[in-house]
Amino acid sequence: MTFEEFVSARLGSLVRYATVVTWDPHLAEDIIQNVLVRAQLRWGRIGRLDAPELYVKRMVVNEFLSLRRRRAANSVPLAAETLGGLLPPMPDPTAQRDDRDAMLRLIARLPPRQRAVIALRFYEDLAVDQIAEILGCRTVTVRTHLARALAALQQALPATLTTTGEKL
Repeated sequence: MTFEEFVSARLGSLVRYATVVTWDPHLAEDIIQNVLVRAQLRWGRIGRLDAPELYVKRMVVNEFLSLRRRRAANSVPLAAETLGGLLPPMPDPTAQRDDRDAMLRLIARLPPRQRAVIALRFYEDLAVDQIAEILGCRTVTVRTHLARALAALQQALPATLTTTGEKL
């Protein structure tokens, strides 16, 4: 697969993924642009990998984490209403919308690494070993980040059931 074919097939998915990781669509586009420039320069090697998309997603996470470390000022989190288009459609009752918005706000407060693990696990539906490969860490580290993120989310949520009757 050529670089142009890869970008043509995966650009939308990569931008959505970067938006979920960064919670800022403009920053996500900047990160994707930087990552794709670097990926194009190395495409001879990246294109031969079994899963070039996973490698590029790892580049996205690394670029985001590097950018967060370099920035002194905090970025403004994306409004929950804007993220609504990225989430699967839900019935529109007020209680469900309130639950979703509350969850998005809680996820936005997680540390960047935990947020990345949550996005990869539940948005991208990747297995722990795939997440570890993308983030360049061990599977036990991914499980730790996932457990801490879920514990923080569960602790921040009311002890009641969600509107669908399922526990977190």
